[in-house]
Amino acid sequence: MQDLLLSYYGDDLTGSTDVMEALELGGVPTVLFMRQPDAALLSRFAHCQAIGLAGTSRSETPQWMDTHLREAFAWLKTLKAAICHYKVCSTFDSSPTIGSIGRAIEIGRAVFAQDSVPLLVGAPQLKRYTAFGHLFAAYRDQYFRIDRHPVMSRHPTTPMDESDLLIHLSRQTALSSGLVDLATLQSASRSVAFDRLTGNGTAIVLVDVDNLETQALAGKELWRVRKPGGSFVVGSSGVEYALLAEWASNGIVSAGQGFTPPGTAERIAVVSGSCSPTTERQIRHALTDGFDGIEVDPVELVSQASEKAIARATASGRASLQAGRSVILYTALGPTADRGAEIDRQEGARHKLGRGLGEILRSLTIEQSLRRVVIAGGDTSSHALGGMGVDALTIRMPLPASPGSPLCVAHSRVKAIDGLEVALKGGQVGTDRYFSAIRDGLGD
Repeated sequence: MQDLLLSYYGDDLTGSTDVMEALELGGVPTVLFMRQPDAALLSRFAHCQAIGLAGTSRSETPQWMDTHLREAFAWLKTLKAAICHYKVCSTFDSSPTIGSIGRAIEIGRAVFAQDSVPLLVGAPQLKRYTAFGHLFAAYRDQYFRIDRHPVMSRHPTTPMDESDLLIHLSRQTALSSGLVDLATLQSASRSVAFDRLTGNGTAIVLVDVDNLETQALAGKELWRVRKPGGSFVVGSSGVEYALLAEWASNGIVSAGQGFTPPGTAERIAVVSGSCSPTTERQIRHALTDGFDGIEVDPVELVSQASEKAIARATASGRASLQAGRSVILYTALGPTADRGAEIDRQEGARHKLGRGLGEILRSLTIEQSLRRVVIAGGDTSSHALGGMGVDALTIRMPLPASPGSPLCVAHSRVKAIDGLEVALKGGQVGTDRYFSAIRDGLGD
């Protein structure tokens, strides 16, 4: 395998495909593995310059991270990529008990024996911006500080009630932190300021990004401070966009390949575990555009009666597909239908919900010979796809109107799954006609 530019661990599946899309568009061949590959599987992708590992840490506890994330980082370190990236959501939602970014930084810092860890969250391509340490994000063409964001401030599991990212992190780790703010980043002394923070032993160094220009400057710093054998960095896919600007400027990579639209699929199946109002609008639109909607009781899906719930939902989906229609099986229609409080009474229930939806989708895919499917919900996607027998993903086609949610190709030892086109959609991603656009193969 050639020298790798980058390796990464995505804290959920949709975040992992977000990184893969950014890299492919920038001219870096990339593969995303669902689990640590064996030598034979790894060798099939020897042409790739970036390797990703899809994870679930966004929905896991610090105790889970201590074991599983440490093992993942240790494996990624063996790849000796120039940069190893722990990829977090660009909305940075996390807490001391669920998806702790602070704990992940502690683990990565130890595995890579690295005193200072760069942190970059702003990603203008996704309408995410950091300014003087505060995070801002778009919602329906308006821009909000993250603690006032109509969705993320009310996230059912990890609501964002603090926009200052270093204060937010201070609730998750006792590690020291510092900021390279916009004014400093754009000054002639940015490298001096960065080095002063790291030289003083600052463990976490946040770098502001509010536009493409500051993103490129941040990329120069990330690349400049890399260490022999690989450096550990944390952040959104803004890390990749920043590095790509630097790699392009010094000729390390050239323009990415073109992508041919895949054409219309007569029937597709969608499973959704998302409670997002964005997904709600997308489902409602699809129901007016040729899709059947099937409500799946999430509490029943994680109960002792889960097998009956899965069988019933699969039968309903099968009837729609056999009638020649596309189908959406969903556990919630917007935030008012969120039953998370009931689900969380059972330990591990959210993981079980995702796996249940994955079992439904796997059955429908194999029985009905489907060639294109969608999984909606970041946490859902990780657990659902894991139960479908998928070993790896590569990019089939980016969706320009929905950056971060590309159409992928599944690689699997299961013949009926190998070559399957899969779109993985985070809760906040996409226009109202997202599902219709995936079916029609037009891009969102």
